[in-house]
Amino acid sequence: MRKIVYAFAFCLFANQISYSQDMVTTDEGFSEVREIKLNWMPNYKKALKKSKKERKPVLIYFTGSDWCGPCKILDRDLFHTEKFKTLSDKDLVLLEVNIPRRLDIISPEKMIENKSIQKKYKVKAFPTLMIVNHKGRKIAEKKGYIMTEYYYPFFQSQIDRY
Repeated sequence: MRKIVYAFAFCLFANQISYSQDMVTTDEGFSEVREIKLNWMPNYKKALKKSKKERKPVLIYFTGSDWCGPCKILDRDLFHTEKFKTLSDKDLVLLEVNIPRRLDIISPEKMIENKSIQKKYKVKAFPTLMIVNHKGRKIAEKKGYIMTEYYYPFFQSQIDRY
């Protein structure tokens, strides 16, 4: 009986955590995380074209936006910051390759394109951050989630080498 009670309590606790909203503390108290709009390219070909034109590397973000817990954390802690926006606007071309489980999140055509890109680069771990040149050749990649501040030296080293 005790095991059933502990299992029920654990499930209830896990359920509450999964439905909580992201909040930040400010001087005025709590407020919702504000939205930062990044300049994600609509598709792979346009990203490569912009990369060639602007002489910037392409950062491809492979994510499972609706099911990957580390992807959600990375999205919130890295991509929704002013620091990353400033860096990406200046030095990167951004492309998100989302492989969601829910079929209503992206169009069937976009899912086919994303799966094709995933297959091309043999990505099996999420999140994966990959930097490619304007020809689509892989330059560097980071798999899995690491502390957010460790991504910046990685980005900067690849930008400097490009």
